[in-house]
Amino acid sequence: MATEIVMPKQGNSVESCIILNWKVAIGDSVSIGDIVCEAETDKSTIDVEATSDGFVLALLYNEGDEVPVMAPMMVVGSKGEIVEPSKTKVENEESIEIKEEKISQVAPQLTHTVSVSQDQIQISPRAKHTADHLGVNVQTVLPTGPKGRIVERDILQVASSRPSLSPLAKKESIDGKRVPQMGSGIGGRILSQDFTAPRASTPIEKIDDGAVVEKPIKGIRKVTAARMGESVQSTAQFTLNSFANASSIQNLRKKLKESDPSLGLNGVTINDLVMYAVIKTLPSFPYINAHYFPTVIKEYSAIHLGCAVDTPRGLLVPVIKNAQRLSLKQLSDEAKRLAYAAIDGKSNSDDLSGSTFTVTNLGSLGIESFTPVINIPEVAILGVGGIALRPVGKGGSDVSFIPHISLSLTINHMAVDGAPGAKFLQALVKNLESIDVLLAI
Repeated sequence: MATEIVMPKQGNSVESCIILNWKVAIGDSVSIGDIVCEAETDKSTIDVEATSDGFVLALLYNEGDEVPVMAPMMVVGSKGEIVEPSKTKVENEESIEIKEEKISQVAPQLTHTVSVSQDQIQISPRAKHTADHLGVNVQTVLPTGPKGRIVERDILQVASSRPSLSPLAKKESIDGKRVPQMGSGIGGRILSQDFTAPRASTPIEKIDDGAVVEKPIKGIRKVTAARMGESVQSTAQFTLNSFANASSIQNLRKKLKESDPSLGLNGVTINDLVMYAVIKTLPSFPYINAHYFPTVIKEYSAIHLGCAVDTPRGLLVPVIKNAQRLSLKQLSDEAKRLAYAAIDGKSNSDDLSGSTFTVTNLGSLGIESFTPVINIPEVAILGVGGIALRPVGKGGSDVSFIPHISLSLTINHMAVDGAPGAKFLQALVKNLESIDVLLAI
């Protein structure tokens, strides 16, 4: 009897996996536990095992396809048994239709013109509610759901590609009027007065774009795009910038690098020292080590420190759990372990979830300062830039050039005000400048 093998669930946050390559072909014999394919989640690469014995009768997806978790991906059974792969896949698409409507991700930006009437449009109830709320004319939306149905992510894609609309402008949009690319309101907000009849386009000379490479937005890039878009749209973010005298951390880094190798301190980096100062500063500012939700702010005593890592597959944020309990060496070792696992695609879902505060460092790439985007639901993120000489007055006309490290703290103003955020950054600067004393605590 034919049996379906499904894409296994990889943690609560993983909605789908991309098949990188099949390890089997139609007609092959497989046993329980055999690796049938290699797949990529938004966090890591996994080997998928067979859960039934038999011969491969059908592969329901191609390499590069995105497969929802717990959805059939292949069929095994007796040799020569007949199956209908297309029917199996269609039934599966129908079963996951509701699930797709729940994916809060922004799809790739697409240009599409729909000429069908309102009553011909197939749209899910959730997508219709979101369209009404955001003022999106569903006749301009490209459907990506099963059987050409518009799902919520299609509405979010359209809404994310334009400035915000005033309440009256939303009504104009729903009534079918063309939405302008930019409005006359603050920050380009679209007002009702900005809606005008479309003007005839003026022919222009065709421009040769040369070779164009199209890359599907999927995997980590897709998840990062969705989360960053949601972060900016759902929070009031602003950034505080400061500098800390880096002389102490540079001197300590030099001593550790030249220390006895048996101590295991040679690999401690400047970023490790910054993270150590962070975990020693946060306990005095619990409102920074917190999560923001629409009805509650949760402040945490435990520090689960997120560390942004650039990997071949995209941005990942491994989490050092209970970082407040670790010594400098332990913190450095754990940060490296998690970073290497992320780079090698061996992180598990626990390694990449649960952070309460995040540090991201672009200093090694020559960036002096930048505006990091909050990893929601966290209320703040620290951006670390490079070390550069800055002039410091010594009285009168005397000026000395002293190395300083730049720090950029982005906070959610819905949870933290500017002054409290500045006080945390001020304390962090002080701790970095007296890192030797901090180590004694």
